[in-house]
Amino acid sequence: MMNDKRKGLGRGLDSLLPAGRPAPAPIAMPAPAPSGAQEISVELIDPNPYQTRRQINEAALAELAESIRASGVVQPVVLRPGVNGRFQLVAGERRWLASKRAGKATVPAVVRQVSNEQAMEITIIENLQREDLNPMEQARAFERLSREFNLTQEQIAARTGKDRASIANFIRLLKLPEDLQDALETGVISFGHGKVLLGLGGFPEQLEKAAREIIAKQLSVRQTEELVARLLNPETAAPNLQKTATPVDPNVREAQRNLERSLGVKVEIQDRKGKGKIVLKYGSLKDFDRILEALGGN
Repeated sequence: MMNDKRKGLGRGLDSLLPAGRPAPAPIAMPAPAPSGAQEISVELIDPNPYQTRRQINEAALAELAESIRASGVVQPVVLRPGVNGRFQLVAGERRWLASKRAGKATVPAVVRQVSNEQAMEITIIENLQREDLNPMEQARAFERLSREFNLTQEQIAARTGKDRASIANFIRLLKLPEDLQDALETGVISFGHGKVLLGLGGFPEQLEKAAREIIAKQLSVRQTEELVARLLNPETAAPNLQKTATPVDPNVREAQRNLERSLGVKVEIQDRKGKGKIVLKYGSLKDFDRILEALGGN
């Protein structure tokens, strides 16, 4: 993969496509369209195997098909040569599908020599530019870039314009139970909800309880943070303890919550004028091992 550092999505897909490398001449291809793109039979095009989007808005696709039926395809799709005279879609899946639905025999296309890594990168960026991926689709896309192409989170960030911390949080969503992943995929809960629920990763029963309450009561992300904090520290919710407890500095409380979300265990910070101790409370050997790993232990 090229080593250029792509800092954002604003440069568009053209910056990802190799320039100056002529595509192989397709067999029995019609004359170029006025835009300079070739008109290629929709039946000679195969889907992009690296497409990260799983859900397509049918109403929007039908609307696009009507527009194409009336005015044609304004922006060419991007293809790469396949085998036996066929082509593989790189970018423009909705335009291709809508053209077929509109009854078009051909679609204007630009053919480029593109590697597997570039094909996947381009389809991810195209969808990110259009904000067309739900949180789980983004999580799987980033994880696949890491797994199949051995890209670090820093490299993925440079190529997609996302910051590294966001990419790490998306990938962590894959640790959630499948029913919660489905809720994220269908929009029942948001990315913010999913990120907060990761703090209960070491407590399956509490995680399930929190998910049910969030969906039933349609809690906001802020309310979800408070719910997770109560589940991790049930004693702080007792009315009699709340009355007698020593007031906790807001900064200390926030640090305590952050540690609980990161480690997945109950945390108590005892601070007096900048001195004190941090108590990590674990409920199983699995929790203990996870704490040691997070702290750099063996």
